[in-house]
Amino acid sequence: MSTITTKDGTEIYYKDWGKGPVVTFSHGWPLNADAWDGQMLFLAQNGYRAVAHDRRGHGRSSQPSSGNDMNTYADDLAAVIEALDLKDATLVGHSTGGGEVARYIGRHGTRRVAKAVLISAVPPLLLKSASNPEGIPIELFDGLRAGLFKDRSQFYKDFAIQFFGANRPGSKVSQGVLDEFWLWSMQSGLKNSYECIKAFSETDFTEDLRKFDVPTLLLHGEDDQIVPVRESSMKSARLIKGAKDIYFPGAPHGITTTHQDQINAELLAFLRGSPETAPRESRVMAGAAGR
Repeated sequence: MSTITTKDGTEIYYKDWGKGPVVTFSHGWPLNADAWDGQMLFLAQNGYRAVAHDRRGHGRSSQPSSGNDMNTYADDLAAVIEALDLKDATLVGHSTGGGEVARYIGRHGTRRVAKAVLISAVPPLLLKSASNPEGIPIELFDGLRAGLFKDRSQFYKDFAIQFFGANRPGSKVSQGVLDEFWLWSMQSGLKNSYECIKAFSETDFTEDLRKFDVPTLLLHGEDDQIVPVRESSMKSARLIKGAKDIYFPGAPHGITTTHQDQINAELLAFLRGSPETAPRESRVMAGAAGR
């Protein structure tokens, strides 16, 4: 397998497809790089080099006891970028991966970064607190931890339904999509996925977002049951200078799968666009519907 070894000895698996301008992908919890296959193949076919890694504790990467936090996730991404000597890369992150991208820019800057894309991403802060009263109560995340510890296999099967909006009237999500979510989730270590909940829910990315100085695109489904759009992307768009944000009516959290063609089209258009930061733009996709 293709792997790099971090400073603490953790082996990080990565896949590297295609040739051309570089696009990196950071996946959501509790999945792995395979969740990006629909985007990676599409971009590789359109003249781009697509690189995605399995977060430590997930997929084919090793399952260390320590480092299950956003700073280390960002440093692992940096280790992959530096080991492959990637330059002028567009960093793409979904959900927890969006936090990883934000913290990477916050800690490592944009010397190797041309653009950034946050999809259904967790920044700026999910957890409800005195300074973030609109956030999600800690009890919900405690419930995730309890369900994961008690019966992680069934927990992942139930979680997939909300993830892809399969509980909504008229949903066309296939059993295959739900099954592959379970398969990828079960490849993550229990300790790693358990501790990752704290990382994606309690990390405050506000200052990281303020350090973005590259063109940035935010994509989010308006019916996201996992990361509510008003508490995430709509706030992030106000913190990132010149950000372009696009919202998909009725779309769920797993939008890269349920709306794969539309997400791919938006990614390609953004990648091919001017490298200069465009004026602030926000729009809602008309008639966005699952495939």
